[in-house]
Amino acid sequence: MLLLNGQDLSKSYGGRPLFTDITFGIDEGERLGLLGPNGAGKSTLLKLMAGEEKPDRGILAARRGLRLGYLPQEDVFPPDATVESVLVEALAGGGADETERAIRIEIMLGQTGFSDRTQNVQTLSGGWRKRLALARELIREPDLLLMDEPTNHLDLEGILWLEQILQSAPFAYLVVTHDRYFLQNVTNRIVELNGAYAEGYLSVKGNYSDFLERRADYLAAQAHQQQALASQVRREIEWLRQGAQARSTKEYSRIKAAGKLMGELAEVKFRNAQGKTADIDFSATGRKTRELLLAKGIEKSLGGRTLFRGLDVLLGPGAKLGLLGPNGSGKTSLLRVLTDELAPDRGTVKRADDLRIVYFDQKREHLDPQLPLREALAPNGDAVVYRGAQMHVAAWAKRFLFRTDQLPMSVGNLSGGEQARVLIARLMLEPADLLILDEPTNNLDIPTLEILEESLSDFPGALVLVTHDRFMMDRLCTEILALDGKGGARFFADYHQWEGFQERQGEAPPAREAAKAPPPKREASALSTSERRELGRMEEKIETAEQELATLQARMADPAVAADHVKLQECWSSVQAAQARVAELYARWEELEAKKNST
Repeated sequence: MLLLNGQDLSKSYGGRPLFTDITFGIDEGERLGLLGPNGAGKSTLLKLMAGEEKPDRGILAARRGLRLGYLPQEDVFPPDATVESVLVEALAGGGADETERAIRIEIMLGQTGFSDRTQNVQTLSGGWRKRLALARELIREPDLLLMDEPTNHLDLEGILWLEQILQSAPFAYLVVTHDRYFLQNVTNRIVELNGAYAEGYLSVKGNYSDFLERRADYLAAQAHQQQALASQVRREIEWLRQGAQARSTKEYSRIKAAGKLMGELAEVKFRNAQGKTADIDFSATGRKTRELLLAKGIEKSLGGRTLFRGLDVLLGPGAKLGLLGPNGSGKTSLLRVLTDELAPDRGTVKRADDLRIVYFDQKREHLDPQLPLREALAPNGDAVVYRGAQMHVAAWAKRFLFRTDQLPMSVGNLSGGEQARVLIARLMLEPADLLILDEPTNNLDIPTLEILEESLSDFPGALVLVTHDRFMMDRLCTEILALDGKGGARFFADYHQWEGFQERQGEAPPAREAAKAPPPKREASALSTSERRELGRMEEKIETAEQELATLQARMADPAVAADHVKLQECWSSVQAAQARVAELYARWEELEAKKNST
């Protein structure tokens, strides 16, 4: 059944069209991911659907009685609100009696992980504010939930928690996100707003890998169309140059047709040009020193809480270290210790002589919001020097997808994605031995993420990366350092090894059920001889099955597999089968133990 329908929707800002004549519908049971480059109008389209803005043209119609939820990018709460009062307010006027409201609040507090219902919202971290904003929408039991970048501010645990919520959701939803693994795991339809498509958007049934396949086919066909039209236009131009006088009807029609062909070619060329992405390429100093940075036994505490202790970190050329940990676990503090912005309480940090560190700050405190874009990109005049060559600021701006008419704009008036591109542009002017990037992916669209990954992959110096983008971490990092928020730190070969460790520690990511620990063994036995032999081999069988599952999960993280629909589906089927096998073995172990201990 159709929940929401939009016909011929158009919206412009400042004379610039965001989208034109968009027609779409959202049905019951749909899990829709909305993509598009920065500035395509994704957030605006959600605001139109939520009734917060009006289209310039077109009609939006909702099913009678539709309960619509809307999670904007920014989380706004009343002053002095508590966790509980936010949920109480969300249920006000909903028709439920006091007992039912109390039960629903209790259930929602448990689902979202809040242990202190009286906590003031102003004291919550960004991740917990996002959880509360989601809880406020979920407790209203919407038929359709619109979410704009819901993973912003969530740590990895929070993202996996949200995946679990959405995978079992009884409602339809539309989500705007640039998290590719998130899209893969929670969607059954993808729509991309992009001027590269003839209708202004492309809609594909399936998950993100299905979408990648269809998009590649579409753009390849459009490129072939441009080549064919170009050949036709060349032939018509040659005919025109032969001196046709256009006096006969036939000649006049041919000239008219040639003009139409030229118009079609110009339109297809324009669409094909919309796929342009920022040109990102970090410069290295070329230093050959084997040890760029060596930290030995470092420890740091803040506010009486130990963030990490006894930690050793070695970084040399080519090392790419990913840093994981829940919000507040000390990731940014560790980065500041490595860059010498913060002194360790214990231990030493030895840096190579004249070590050149480039630091991407997730809070973007190095950007002056009052500064014009022109000065932010080229602080020393109308040109920059990149890799020894001088480049005019307009050309430098174009490399990062900025228009010339944006150069006088204040940095504070740019979108989050545009501000991120400004910071990347500035950092690219600084040759580096060590890149330290603290959440560089926030607000970047997927094409820009892909270009950023290519540049970081080719960077010959050392890299320390903090990101919640599992796809980027899988693709780039040669080692993972996980902080547990309790002073502990542990190294892993990759993200999936860390995930497996979390499961074995009884802290399985909520997106899949943790394997149950076997019950304690007792001496009494009611087992047959063959069952005792089976029980004796059970631990080895489970270990082998878990290793096979970990191998398949690691393969599924391979970008080459993630981008190939057929391979990804095959791998996902194998992962599901392996998970079922592990669960089956644990169930059998419990069955045998229960029988053994029966009297």
